[in-house]
Amino acid sequence: MSLLEFCRWLQYSAPLHAMRESPIFFPIVATIHLMGLALIGGAVLVVDLRLLGVALQNQPVAGLAHDAERWLFRGLVVMVTTGILLFMCFATKYYYLTFFWVKMAALIAVIVFTRSVHRRVALAKDGDVSPIRRKVVALVSMFLWTTVAIGGRYIGFP
Repeated sequence: MSLLEFCRWLQYSAPLHAMRESPIFFPIVATIHLMGLALIGGAVLVVDLRLLGVALQNQPVAGLAHDAERWLFRGLVVMVTTGILLFMCFATKYYYLTFFWVKMAALIAVIVFTRSVHRRVALAKDGDVSPIRRKVVALVSMFLWTTVAIGGRYIGFP
């Protein structure tokens, strides 16, 4: 079974047809999906702005990153769970959308980056990482998360 055939099967299965036809299901799930993105955005922005040295300068980066990590994870769980439901409702449409694949590639890249490089830099002691490296890591993080958000926004414009 090809990926396209799987998408067709998924989209046209009976439970998903019922969910797609509901006047409230898709908007509610989409709203919760955006709330997950807002949680992620807040957690990422707080840490990245601190890494850039433009906000919360009297807060240690490691403590801030540790606290924000919980919210980032919660937002990611909400966003991925609701994203799967949204995808399932229109799987064949998303299969053909370039922005969907850009979003998925950026999401995978940013999760790997966040769990490895970003986490290591953010949780390091203040003197262990150069200010330049902190800024580069923050900018890469913000770029990748912004790509995820923009990719998601443009999914609505086929």
